[in-house]
Parts: sequence; structure tokens; C-alpha cells
Amino acid sequence: MGMAAASCLAMADGARGAERRTYANPIDIDYRYNFEQESRGISYRTGADPVVVRHGDAYYLFQTLADGYWRSTDLVDWQFIAPSRWPFDSMVAPAVISDGDRLILMRSLFSPGAVLVSRDPAKGRFDFLTRMLPELPNAVPPGRDVGLPGWRNGDPQPEKVPPGPWDPAFFKDDDGRWYLYWGSSDTFPLYGIELDVSKGMRYLGTPRALLALDPETHGWERFGQDHRGAFFPDGKPVGNYMEGAWMTKVGGRYYLQYGAPGTEHNAYATGTYVGDSPLGPFEYAPYNPVGYKPGGFVQGAGHGSTFQDLHGNWWNTGTPWLGRNWTFERRIAMFPAAFSDDGQMSVSTRFGDFPHYVPDGPNADPEALFTGWMLLSYRKRAMASSTRDGFSAGDVTDENPRTLWVAGKNEAGQTLDVDLGAVKTLRAVQVNFGDYESGRFGDADDIYTEFTLEHSLDGRHWQPLAATPATRRDRPNAYFPLPAPVRTRYVRYVHGHVGAAHLAISDLRIFGHADGRVPVAPRQVTARRDADPRNAFVRWRPVKGAVGYNVRWGIAPDRLNSTYQVFADQPTQLELRALSRGVGYHVAVEAFDENGVSAPSPTVAVP
Repeated sequence: MGMAAASCLAMADGARGAERRTYANPIDIDYRYNFEQESRGISYRTGADPVVVRHGDAYYLFQTLADGYWRSTDLVDWQFIAPSRWPFDSMVAPAVISDGDRLILMRSLFSPGAVLVSRDPAKGRFDFLTRMLPELPNAVPPGRDVGLPGWRNGDPQPEKVPPGPWDPAFFKDDDGRWYLYWGSSDTFPLYGIELDVSKGMRYLGTPRALLALDPETHGWERFGQDHRGAFFPDGKPVGNYMEGAWMTKVGGRYYLQYGAPGTEHNAYATGTYVGDSPLGPFEYAPYNPVGYKPGGFVQGAGHGSTFQDLHGNWWNTGTPWLGRNWTFERRIAMFPAAFSDDGQMSVSTRFGDFPHYVPDGPNADPEALFTGWMLLSYRKRAMASSTRDGFSAGDVTDENPRTLWVAGKNEAGQTLDVDLGAVKTLRAVQVNFGDYESGRFGDADDIYTEFTLEHSLDGRHWQPLAATPATRRDRPNAYFPLPAPVRTRYVRYVHGHVGAAHLAISDLRIFGHADGRVPVAPRQVTARRDADPRNAFVRWRPVKGAVGYNVRWGIAPDRLNSTYQVFADQPTQLELRALSRGVGYHVAVEAFDENGVSAPSPTVAVP
């Protein structure tokens, strides 16, 4: 059985070269075990704050606390690279840039530190651009920022700034001048400063405060689950965080992006201010947030980077929230993006955790990259060979990464079956592993994932479907597009190996078609602005047989760029708390099921 499954996968690898490549979020890389909570015995894999840059003929992915980085030539297959130089305490939210000749890398800092440079990142060879940056001008020492006044948009430039640069981002303008942006705080703004990189790296001038959160005006900048706030144990409200600066220049305009209001909840998003020069002034974009994904399996889209692929297509990366084992347990997502002719930036998160194509040429419409492969496994019956008390097999079809099936024993041969309820056409499977008392806090040779997938028409006679390849690596979010459609009813996971103490799977997600008619468009859609105009209430009539709905909204009827996904076993209403005062909106709702997606409902104005 194992040999046959391996052969099936080999055929898949060969077929993919001739077909359009696909991927699914969270992206399928070997996320590393975090060491920060080792003293507390909290073990989890994580990824956050992704920066993707194109250098030479490849893409390079850097993230928080990975002790290395990944390289890809196709945005699908990523190879981990262990560098020759790296800080002992790793890196948080690094700044990375390619100037065509060199890849320059700097970690988040509260005091002067090193900047690394490589002319051969494919082999992990890094040297020092400078061993020690100069002091950040006008910065107070670490720990001395408690008494500094906050800063709001329109305030005079501050005389003193917090220690840094934390959450940095590099930018090189078309005229050859270099800049650095940074900031991560519930009090202080994002800053920017010009750089001199002619000999090492030094600062030019003093830091400029560029933008600050305004949650009283911008509803999506409010902290908490669905922007409902959160509180510390002493009852004090948690502040709204801004971080993750990133600069993109398009059409002569400068887009200073930021993550808000906090990575710990589903509403973590990306916004942008726009200006005519790299250090401002900047104006808030009324179509914010540009990257927003509070519903579905993957939740959260803030703090990432924007880049172009080799065909000129735009992409935006982000940091979805997981948060089962620890507040900052996270993953990485990649979404198609675009800049319209009039300059509006958009990030397509509609079906953002379903399989998407990676374009093999210029692509004008980000939504055209959605494969149309629908979720077939939602709330389907699941059975396991063994189960640890309190961790039901049924949790693997609930589209919730914070619930787990945990096997009674972590041993080869354990099985997990999903019954699709009828024969359907399969196109892809994603196996999402969880961590339950995993007991790992760093890399090791035995941390890898090995399993096979089988399928059956009757639940008794099984055939190979896919398998992990012979080259071993960890696969926390293993994604398998099938080389050809498969008509079947049952899908089985057959365990081989995981590096954790327990075999734990959060979701076994199956994509394809039920080969029926697509649902009808939702009817009786209404939208009402709240007395607090940062909120609106959207309602619609249920559609028979729907798996879920996409509530789509934006600042014009033809710009419904933002999406909130709601499953059909939830109420057919949504309190949308991401709006800005003084901005008018339009909203429509579409239904989806296992056959496809409905036409959108008539668009409704939300004045």
C-alpha cells in the first residue's frame, strides 16, 4: 500500500509540471517549533511576520523565530535554508530587501546591532554589512520610553522616540535613496528615516513620525475578536496595536502599509496610507482595510509584505492567528493583490483558504486565481482508529484550527476517515496538524511528517490517493493537489510519523465538486448602519443547501474588495465592525456550497 501511494504521488509530481500549480493557505512550509515558552512547557509550531522578496531567479521567505529562511522558484515548493550567520536568539520580524546584487537582512532591534548581507542566499552565505548600527537618533534607551508622550496624526514631530528600530522594513526608491520604516506599539506611531548604505549603514537626519492609529474613526483598528475589545486580568483594556510597516511604490505613489489592531485575534488586518514622497505626508486610504480575513479556517491577514512575482503580479503576505497553545501561535498566508488604474490597493481574501492557482503569466484579476474547488468536508462524519479523551475525530471537519483530534497512541498505522456522504469529485486534500503537549522546542532530525492518504467508494476497499515524498520534512499544513480528479466518497489518513509526542490533527480539509447545480443568490439582503457608524448590520435570507456565505463590501458597487466568510450553520446576519466614519459603503452576499458559488445578491448601499 505504501509503495502504491508513493507511486501515486510521483505521478502527481510529474503531472503538476504540465498543469497549473496550486497552493492553499496556510502555506505548506516546515514551520519551526518555538523556544520562547520552553520554561513553561508550552510547545507549538509557529510562523509570523512574513517578508517575501524576489532575488535573482528565486523568492526568499523570512519570518519570525525560524533560525533560517525558505527559498522557492515557483511560490509553491519552499526549501528551508540554514544560514552561515544568525543571531543566537534568532530574529523577530526582520527587514529584508534585494537591491539586485545583494540581499540585506536586519532583525528587530531595541539597541544597535548587526545588519547581514548575502550575494549567495541560495547557499545561505551571509556576511556582515555592519556589525553594529549607530544609535538611532533621538531614541531613548531601552526601558526609558514609559514616560514618553504618545503621538497622534497631526501632532508636531516628537523630540524623542522609543528605542528601536523594532519591526523594521527597508525601502529603496527609484532614485537610489534608501529608507527604513519601523514601529510596534499601542502608544507610538510608525516612524521613517533615510539611510546611507554607501559604507555599511547609517542614519541620515532624525526619525519622522508618519502615521498613528485612529480607532475612534476607523472601526477595523479596534482591538479584540471582531474588534470587540479585550481586557487584562486587572480589568484594564488592551490597547490597539500598530506594527509591521511595509513600503510599496506603484505609479509614483507611496503605499505605507501597517498591521493592526493586534495579532492575537481573527481581525488582524493590513491597512495603508498613501503619499507622494517616501517620508510623507501620508493620507489614510478610505478603502481600508486592504487585507482582511476574519472568517473561515484561516483567520487574520495582518503584518506581512507586498511583492511582485516574475510576471509582474502583486501578492500580499500576512499572519493568520492560531492561538490554541499560546497567544502568539500563528501561521503564514499569501493572497493575490492588485493596484487599480486609479491607485486603489486591494488584497483578495475571498476563499482565501481554499486552493488557488499560482499564475504562469500576467494576471489582471486576483479573484481569477481561485480554482473553484469547493470545500467538501465541512461537518462531515469522521471516524478514528483511536481517540484520546476529549479530542473527538469530529473536530477535524469543523474548520476550526483550535480544536483537535488526538489519537490514543502516536504510532504508525493509526487512521482517520472522513465520509463525504456521497460520491464526489476530489481535487485536493489539506492535512492540518496541531500541537498537543508536543514537547518540542527546536529543530531535530526526527521532526518530520510521514503519512499516506487513501480513498474508497464503499468504506471497505481502499486505494492510494497521495503520500508524503521520500525526502523528509515537517508538514504542519500539508497540501496535496491531485494529478487528476478522483471520484470517491471516503478519504482516509494513514499515519506514519510526526515529531511530536502526540498525533494531533486539527482539520482534514477536502476540496473538489459535488457535481450539482450551484446555489441561488441570497435574497432579501439588507444593510443598516449602526448609531456608531463604524458598525453595520447585514442580513440575508438563508439559501437551501448552502455551506456558507461571503459577505462582500467596499466603497463602490464595483469595488467589493473585502470579504467576511460565514458558515451556513451560523446566523444569516453579520455585525460588520470594520467600517470608517465618513465613508459610504456597498455590500452584497454570495452563497457557496459543494457545487460552486452563486451569483452575488443585488448590491445594497450602506450610507
